[in-house]
Amino acid sequence: MSELMSEGLMLAGYGMGMVFFFLTLLVFATRLMSALIPAEQVAVRESLPDDRIRAVIAAAIDEYRRRHSH
Repeated sequence: MSELMSEGLMLAGYGMGMVFFFLTLLVFATRLMSALIPAEQVAVRESLPDDRIRAVIAAAIDEYRRRHSH
């Protein structure tokens, strides 16, 4: 194999290795942060649209269906 081809394969191997390393590091960092922050402190906002917004959404859907019905 030519020297240029072997250098190219080596460079590709280094590149894929670095991507694998950083993605693995990202997974471990995410798991660590999840373990450090208790689930009780994470505020999940469960907000449903109020009645006025629901009415506007329903009217928009009805209008869309009316215009696009064949």
